[in-house]
Formats: sequence, structure tokens, C-alpha cells
Amino acid sequence: MNPSNNMMKFKLTCLLPVLMCGILLSANVLISHAQAAEQPHMVNALEALKRARHQLEIAEADKGGHRVRAIGIVDNAIAEVEAGIAAGN
Repeated sequence: MNPSNNMMKFKLTCLLPVLMCGILLSANVLISHAQAAEQPHMVNALEALKRARHQLEIAEADKGGHRVRAIGIVDNAIAEVEAGIAAGN
């Protein structure tokens, strides 16, 4: 067998997963932009909730259970906003 044929097959098999990831990422970006164009306030609210959740995650843990409960409430709010966006599309 020709070594250059083996090298070509190797490059193609490595390239396919990279291309698939690129396609999926591009589709996600396009969907996000479409949602933002249709529902900018809901998308902005979703982004703000995700930023708030991140801040709660990195906050000091000892808050008498309030931080953990707040994360749960924010998670519920994120789910509701996502459901609202889906219902509006």
C-alpha cells in the first residue's frame, strides 16, 4: 500500500470530526442570532441570569444555605426564560 494513501486517509478521518463540530457550532450561533433578533429582551434576560448564576457559583460558599438556594432559583428562572423563548419561536 502506498504510504501517501494512508496519510490521506488519516487526514480525512481527523478532519471530519473537526468539520462536524464547526458545522454544529455555526448552527448554534445562527439559531442564537435568530432568537436574539426575534426576542432581544428575553435573550438579554437569559444572558443576565447566566451571568448571575456564574457569580453565585464563584461566591464564597458559607452563606447559611442562601447562596445554594439562590442558585436553584436562578436555575429555575433560566429554564423559564428558555421555555419562553422556545414558546415565542
